[in-house]
Amino acid sequence: MGSVLPVSGHTRVAAVIGDPVAHSRSPAVHNAAFAATGLDWVYVAFATEGGQADRALEAMVTLGLGGLSVTMPHKEQVATSLENLSPLARRLGAVNCVAWDGDHLVGHNTDATGFVAALAHEGHGVDGATVAVVGAGGAGRAVVAGMLDAGAARIHVINRSPGRGADAVALDPSRCAVGEPSDIAAADIVVNATPVGMTGRPGCPVPLGLLHDNQVVVELVYDPVDTELLVMAREAGASTVDGLGMLVHQAADAFRLWTGVEPPVDVMRSAASSVAIA
Repeated sequence: MGSVLPVSGHTRVAAVIGDPVAHSRSPAVHNAAFAATGLDWVYVAFATEGGQADRALEAMVTLGLGGLSVTMPHKEQVATSLENLSPLARRLGAVNCVAWDGDHLVGHNTDATGFVAALAHEGHGVDGATVAVVGAGGAGRAVVAGMLDAGAARIHVINRSPGRGADAVALDPSRCAVGEPSDIAAADIVVNATPVGMTGRPGCPVPLGLLHDNQVVVELVYDPVDTELLVMAREAGASTVDGLGMLVHQAADAFRLWTGVEPPVDVMRSAASSVAIA
């Protein structure tokens, strides 16, 4: 791993905006990547209240920030504020990464691509798979979009609110349907896209007895890394992918967009794993 370069007047700055954002592992992940690749960049976190995303984008232009990560509650506002969006970001109506294209800002969504890359990194393909996605918020919709683009044959979206489930299904009604918990048992890939299981929200989003071997169970929660769902899945004989996978791979896609340099994924994963959460 390379050493951190001293910050100077030539150092480029990238940042994440969100509220809250003090807990973010992104500064550790990106700064480790900059050090490993010898890039004279630094990454910081800016606490930005809801409704202030437009001002953050103006600041990005004024200050010449090299890149911007966007987390809750700003993803939808940034998507409506930017004139230029990637096809995927436009389809989802959500942006988690802003990059430069010449003199123009472009909004991207690397959550969807990062999710599929995390599965591929662990040796799990999506093409032809039957999938159950639990949760239909922004993360759930990104997962559905990523799975569709990667060739999933059928996706069941399971959500407490049928309306939000229908919004996710609308991404491709020919391959998606609003599902029931019982659909989990028949799925090749099971994804938790809810906050259930994170610190402060203990529990498991999947009923007992529905998981088994020959399944891949994927968690988006990464605090804690080893959730009740993953423990239960391993006990049932399933393969598991923890929540750091999507976190790291969406960051890797952003790093590539900002710098044009291939990201050091293993370094980024190590940095994400070593962050102490208060």
